[in-house]
Amino acid sequence: MKTRRIVVAGTLACDPWAGMAWMEMQIAAGLLRLGHDVYYIETTSCWPYDPIRRYKVADANYTLPYLERVAASFGLQGRWAYRTSYSDGQWHGMEAAKAEQLLAHADIVLNPAGACRPRTVDGLRVGHQVYLGTDPGYDEIRFLNDAAYRRGIEEEFDDFATYGENLGLPGCAIPPLPGLRARTRQPVLVDVWECGPPSRCEFTTVCNWRQDGHDIEFQGETYTWSKHHEFLKVIDLPRRTTQKLELAMGMVNVGEVIPGKDEMIPALGMTVEERRALDENDWSLTDAHKFTTDPWRYRDYIQASRGEFTVAKDQYARLQGGWFSERSACYLAAGRPVVTQDTGFGKVLPVGEGLFAFQTAEEAAAALEEIGGDYARHSRAARRIAEEYFRAEKVLAKLLVDLGL
Repeated sequence: MKTRRIVVAGTLACDPWAGMAWMEMQIAAGLLRLGHDVYYIETTSCWPYDPIRRYKVADANYTLPYLERVAASFGLQGRWAYRTSYSDGQWHGMEAAKAEQLLAHADIVLNPAGACRPRTVDGLRVGHQVYLGTDPGYDEIRFLNDAAYRRGIEEEFDDFATYGENLGLPGCAIPPLPGLRARTRQPVLVDVWECGPPSRCEFTTVCNWRQDGHDIEFQGETYTWSKHHEFLKVIDLPRRTTQKLELAMGMVNVGEVIPGKDEMIPALGMTVEERRALDENDWSLTDAHKFTTDPWRYRDYIQASRGEFTVAKDQYARLQGGWFSERSACYLAAGRPVVTQDTGFGKVLPVGEGLFAFQTAEEAAAALEEIGGDYARHSRAARRIAEEYFRAEKVLAKLLVDLGL
């Protein structure tokens, strides 16, 4: 294997939530494990979020120490750079000349979700840049519907990869982005998630309840983004199963959140009626803010859980692109069985032992009861799935081959 110089261009400091850190750092750290020369660079022009002040700010007082700490915890100390593109354009973490040289001359710049736009927004010279699509369906359909968005994508990126493993294949209506080079899945540092038995009895998940924006129109239908639509379809699930279910999310009501500057998909909380419905149907609720500002406390929460029950966005479920959650992959790596809404991932992942796909509340309840009947077997199966299908070294090595490296 030839050693490559690789930049991961992300937004984990601008959006300092644990799930974002795991998504981007497992890519960077996984590539390091393969022996590549890897760096993390962030050039977002959006104001970063400060979880202490709880709004977006025009400074990096929280952002820089957080990024330095997270990078070091994943083995990337001295391998990160952050540009305050929203203010003075200064580089932090490494000198400007080195950061800009890396962007311009790396063998490849991997850009998860395309959230960072160093070439077209920040005016930086960028070499071969790959859009790693984490939300299959949304980007492809917006590309079809929005000419300005299409031009921006074409100008910013040279190649495309996607977590939608069904895109362009029979049974999936989503048209792939032109130049799609690779279908892949979330890389997981499997050994980092390994742990003993759960310390709690709840199946949990970490989510936003209601989010505004990002609905899409395709072939005369509207496909929604916010997860609350899907949770309401299975609102009585706790009464159908003996397993306990917990949702970890921002515990605010609609009207209590004021979207910040540049907030594309603000989390807007729940209505009084929705909160009452969750309470009446025996859902356990907990405030995710207390552990989602640190990747390792987030890991602790998942490892303590008995398993995961969750839903998928309507866009993923109805369009059947094969999307799978990186959070769910981490539950599997911890040996925690997962019951999640069907998005077509059963075409590429084994289901029925350790991992279950459901379409109805009845199917979800049956899966939870099946796991409860032989938890040890399903826990072992969950771990095997992670090792075989999500191990970062294996997933990323194939991705680089597919991208011609």
